[in-house]
Amino acid sequence: MVGRNRVSREVFGHWRGYPVEEHIPLGLLTRPIPPHPALLEEELEIQHVELCITDMHAEQDLQSGELIERVLKLEGELRSTEPLKIEASKLHDEIQRLNSISTDLMGQVQAFSQELVKFRAENQNIPALKTEIDGLHQELVRARTAVDFEKNASIELMGQRQAMEKNLVSMDREIENLRSELAISDARVWNAGGAYGMKYKSPDAKFHAPYDDGYGVHQVPTYGSSSASWGGPEKPRMNRR
Repeated sequence: MVGRNRVSREVFGHWRGYPVEEHIPLGLLTRPIPPHPALLEEELEIQHVELCITDMHAEQDLQSGELIERVLKLEGELRSTEPLKIEASKLHDEIQRLNSISTDLMGQVQAFSQELVKFRAENQNIPALKTEIDGLHQELVRARTAVDFEKNASIELMGQRQAMEKNLVSMDREIENLRSELAISDARVWNAGGAYGMKYKSPDAKFHAPYDDGYGVHQVPTYGSSSASWGGPEKPRMNRR
Protein backbone atom coordinates (compact mmCIF):
# COMPACT_ATOMS: atom_id res chain seq x y z
CA MET A 1 0.00 0.00 0.00
CA VAL A 2 2.92 2.26 0.68
CA GLY A 3 4.50 1.50 -2.69
CA ARG A 4 1.46 2.47 -4.71
CA ASN A 5 1.34 5.76 -6.64
CA ARG A 6 4.86 6.74 -5.70
CA VAL A 7 6.45 9.81 -7.19
CA SER A 8 9.26 9.09 -9.62
CA ARG A 9 12.82 9.53 -8.38
CA GLU A 10 13.51 11.87 -11.18
CA VAL A 11 11.37 14.45 -9.52
CA PHE A 12 13.73 14.56 -6.52
CA GLY A 13 16.85 13.49 -8.40
CA HIS A 14 18.39 16.93 -8.32
CA TRP A 15 21.10 17.36 -5.82
CA ARG A 16 19.26 20.26 -4.17
CA GLY A 17 16.12 18.25 -3.77
CA TYR A 18 14.05 20.38 -6.07
CA PRO A 19 12.31 19.09 -9.22
CA VAL A 20 13.72 19.84 -12.61
CA GLU A 21 12.54 23.14 -13.93
CA GLU A 22 10.04 22.60 -16.68
CA HIS A 23 7.60 24.77 -18.33
CA ILE A 24 4.33 24.52 -16.53
CA PRO A 25 1.23 25.77 -18.18
CA LEU A 26 -0.47 28.63 -16.38
CA GLY A 27 -3.81 26.94 -16.40
CA LEU A 28 -2.62 24.20 -14.13
CA LEU A 29 -1.46 26.57 -11.34
CA THR A 30 -4.84 27.99 -10.73
CA ARG A 31 -6.25 24.69 -9.36
CA PRO A 32 -4.47 22.75 -6.46
CA ILE A 33 -3.76 19.13 -6.93
CA PRO A 34 -5.92 16.98 -4.58
CA PRO A 35 -3.92 14.72 -2.22
CA HIS A 36 -3.66 11.12 -3.03
CA PRO A 37 -5.78 8.81 -0.82
CA ALA A 38 -2.80 6.69 0.03
CA LEU A 39 -0.97 9.73 1.33
CA LEU A 40 -3.96 10.68 3.40
CA GLU A 41 -4.14 7.19 4.78
CA GLU A 42 -0.47 7.19 5.62
CA GLU A 43 -0.77 10.60 7.23
CA LEU A 44 -3.66 9.36 9.33
CA GLU A 45 -1.67 6.32 10.34
CA ILE A 46 1.25 8.55 11.25
CA GLN A 47 -0.99 10.77 13.32
CA HIS A 48 -2.49 7.73 14.99
CA VAL A 49 0.98 6.37 15.75
CA GLU A 50 2.01 9.77 17.09
CA LEU A 51 -1.06 9.81 19.31
CA CYS A 52 -0.27 6.30 20.51
CA ILE A 53 3.31 7.32 21.20
CA THR A 54 2.10 10.39 23.06
CA ASP A 55 -0.28 8.29 25.09
CA MET A 56 2.48 5.79 25.78
CA HIS A 57 4.81 8.59 26.87
CA ALA A 58 2.11 10.02 29.09
CA GLU A 59 1.40 6.61 30.55
CA GLN A 60 5.11 5.98 31.03
CA ASP A 61 5.49 9.38 32.67
CA LEU A 62 2.57 8.60 34.94
CA GLN A 63 3.97 5.19 35.79
CA SER A 64 7.43 6.68 36.30
CA GLY A 65 5.95 9.29 38.62
CA GLU A 66 4.12 6.63 40.55
CA LEU A 67 7.26 4.52 40.72
CA ILE A 68 9.29 7.52 41.86
CA GLU A 69 6.70 8.29 44.51
CA ARG A 70 6.73 4.66 45.66
CA VAL A 71 10.53 4.65 45.71
CA LEU A 72 10.60 7.86 47.72
CA LYS A 73 7.98 6.46 50.06
CA LEU A 74 9.94 3.23 50.48
CA GLU A 75 13.13 5.20 51.08
CA GLY A 76 11.34 7.19 53.76
CA GLU A 77 10.02 4.01 55.30
CA LEU A 78 13.51 2.50 55.19
CA ARG A 79 14.95 5.60 56.83
CA SER A 80 12.25 5.40 59.47
CA THR A 81 13.02 1.72 60.04
CA GLU A 82 16.75 2.33 60.63
CA PRO A 83 16.22 2.78 64.41
CA LEU A 84 14.13 -0.37 64.36
CA LYS A 85 16.96 -2.22 62.63
CA ILE A 86 19.41 -0.98 65.24
CA GLU A 87 17.01 -1.99 68.00
CA ALA A 88 16.48 -5.37 66.36
CA SER A 89 20.26 -5.89 66.17
CA LYS A 90 20.56 -4.98 69.85
CA LEU A 91 17.73 -7.35 70.70
CA HIS A 92 19.42 -10.11 68.70
CA ASP A 93 22.68 -9.57 70.61
CA GLU A 94 20.76 -9.52 73.88
CA ILE A 95 19.01 -12.76 72.96
CA GLN A 96 22.35 -14.41 72.22
CA ARG A 97 23.74 -13.17 75.53
CA LEU A 98 20.68 -14.44 77.39
CA ASN A 99 20.99 -17.79 75.62
CA SER A 100 24.61 -18.11 76.74
CA ILE A 101 23.61 -17.13 80.29
CA SER A 102 20.80 -19.67 80.18
CA THR A 103 23.25 -22.35 79.07
CA ASP A 104 25.61 -21.47 81.92
CA LEU A 105 22.74 -21.50 84.39
CA MET A 106 21.60 -24.90 83.16
CA GLY A 107 25.11 -26.24 83.72
CA GLN A 108 25.16 -24.75 87.22
CA VAL A 109 21.74 -26.23 87.97
CA GLN A 110 22.94 -29.67 86.90
CA ALA A 111 26.04 -29.32 89.08
CA PHE A 112 23.90 -28.18 92.02
CA SER A 113 21.56 -31.12 91.47
CA GLN A 114 24.47 -33.53 91.63
CA GLU A 115 25.77 -31.83 94.79
CA LEU A 116 22.28 -32.04 96.31
CA VAL A 117 22.10 -35.77 95.61
CA LYS A 118 25.54 -36.18 97.19
CA PHE A 119 24.51 -34.18 100.26
CA ARG A 120 21.35 -36.24 100.65
CA ALA A 121 23.38 -39.44 100.52
CA GLU A 122 25.74 -38.02 103.13
CA ASN A 123 22.82 -36.92 105.30
CA GLN A 124 21.62 -40.51 105.39
CA ASN A 125 24.96 -41.44 106.99
CA ILE A 126 24.69 -38.72 109.64
CA PRO A 127 22.93 -40.91 112.30
CA ALA A 128 25.64 -43.58 112.02
CA LEU A 129 28.34 -40.92 112.19
CA LYS A 130 26.63 -39.35 115.21
CA THR A 131 26.51 -42.73 116.96
CA GLU A 132 30.18 -43.29 116.16
CA ILE A 133 31.04 -39.82 117.46
CA ASP A 134 29.12 -40.49 120.68
CA GLY A 135 31.01 -43.76 121.13
CA LEU A 136 34.32 -42.01 120.53
CA HIS A 137 33.33 -39.32 123.02
CA GLN A 138 32.51 -41.90 125.67
CA GLU A 139 35.76 -43.70 124.96
CA LEU A 140 37.59 -40.38 125.25
CA VAL A 141 35.92 -39.73 128.61
CA ARG A 142 36.95 -43.18 129.83
CA ALA A 143 40.47 -42.63 128.54
CA ARG A 144 40.66 -39.28 130.34
CA THR A 145 39.41 -40.90 133.54
CA ALA A 146 42.00 -43.67 133.20
CA VAL A 147 44.71 -41.11 132.50
CA ASP A 148 43.72 -39.08 135.55
CA PHE A 149 43.68 -42.26 137.66
CA GLU A 150 47.07 -43.32 136.35
CA LYS A 151 48.38 -39.82 136.93
CA ASN A 152 47.19 -39.82 140.53
CA ALA A 153 48.52 -43.36 141.01
CA SER A 154 51.86 -42.37 139.54
CA ILE A 155 51.99 -39.37 141.87
CA GLU A 156 51.21 -41.62 144.83
CA LEU A 157 53.77 -44.19 143.69
CA MET A 158 56.30 -41.41 143.27
CA GLY A 159 55.67 -40.35 146.86
CA GLN A 160 56.00 -43.93 148.06
CA ARG A 161 59.17 -44.33 146.03
CA GLN A 162 60.65 -41.19 147.52
CA ALA A 163 59.70 -42.43 151.00
CA MET A 164 61.30 -45.82 150.29
CA GLU A 165 64.43 -44.11 149.02
CA LYS A 166 64.59 -42.10 152.21
CA ASN A 167 64.10 -45.30 154.22
CA LEU A 168 66.90 -46.96 152.26
CA VAL A 169 69.18 -44.01 152.94
CA SER A 170 68.33 -44.21 156.64
CA MET A 171 68.93 -47.96 156.61
CA ASP A 172 72.30 -47.43 154.94
CA ARG A 173 73.22 -44.96 157.64
CA GLU A 174 72.07 -47.39 160.37
CA ILE A 175 74.07 -50.19 158.76
CA GLU A 176 77.14 -47.99 158.66
CA ASN A 177 76.59 -47.13 162.33
CA LEU A 178 76.16 -50.81 163.15
CA ARG A 179 79.32 -51.70 161.28
CA SER A 180 81.24 -49.03 163.15
CA GLU A 181 79.82 -50.21 166.48
CA LEU A 182 80.64 -53.83 165.60
CA ALA A 183 84.15 -52.82 164.73
CA ILE A 184 84.49 -51.04 168.07
CA SER A 185 83.06 -54.03 169.97
CA ASP A 186 85.37 -56.43 168.10
CA ALA A 187 88.31 -54.27 169.05
CA ARG A 188 87.25 -54.36 172.70
CA VAL A 189 86.82 -58.14 172.64
CA TRP A 190 90.23 -58.52 171.07
CA ASN A 191 91.78 -56.43 173.73
CA ALA A 192 90.01 -58.43 176.46
CA GLY A 193 91.15 -61.86 175.14
CA GLY A 194 94.63 -60.88 174.07
CA ALA A 195 96.28 -62.62 177.13
CA TYR A 196 95.36 -66.01 175.81
CA GLY A 197 96.64 -65.26 172.29
CA MET A 198 93.23 -65.51 170.62
CA LYS A 199 90.24 -63.34 169.91
CA TYR A 200 87.29 -63.59 172.20
CA LYS A 201 84.38 -65.40 170.59
CA SER A 202 86.67 -66.41 167.75
CA PRO A 203 86.25 -69.84 166.17
CA ASP A 204 89.86 -70.59 167.07
CA ALA A 205 89.30 -69.91 170.78
CA LYS A 206 89.52 -72.85 173.09
CA PHE A 207 86.68 -71.63 175.28
CA HIS A 208 83.58 -70.23 173.67
CA ALA A 209 81.28 -67.78 175.33
CA PRO A 210 78.60 -69.61 177.21
CA TYR A 211 75.83 -67.48 175.75
CA ASP A 212 76.58 -66.28 172.25
CA ASP A 213 74.66 -63.25 171.09
CA GLY A 214 72.20 -63.71 173.90
CA TYR A 215 74.33 -62.23 176.67
CA GLY A 216 77.28 -61.08 174.71
CA VAL A 217 79.57 -58.26 175.51
CA HIS A 218 77.71 -55.65 173.50
CA GLN A 219 74.16 -55.83 172.26
CA VAL A 220 73.41 -54.08 168.95
CA PRO A 221 69.91 -53.43 167.72
CA THR A 222 69.11 -55.69 164.82
CA TYR A 223 66.76 -53.38 162.93
CA GLY A 224 68.20 -50.04 163.81
CA SER A 225 67.82 -47.85 166.84
CA SER A 226 64.11 -47.20 166.32
CA SER A 227 61.26 -47.65 163.95
CA ALA A 228 62.20 -44.37 162.38
CA SER A 229 65.18 -46.06 160.74
CA TRP A 230 62.83 -47.54 158.11
CA GLY A 231 61.99 -44.19 156.69
CA GLY A 232 61.13 -41.91 159.55
CA PRO A 233 57.60 -40.86 160.32
CA GLU A 234 55.12 -42.21 157.84
CA LYS A 235 53.76 -39.59 155.46
CA PRO A 236 50.05 -39.52 154.77
CA ARG A 237 49.11 -40.80 151.34
CA MET A 238 47.63 -38.40 148.82
CA ASN A 239 43.94 -38.71 148.31
CA ARG A 240 42.84 -39.84 144.89
CA ARG A 241 40.65 -37.61 142.83
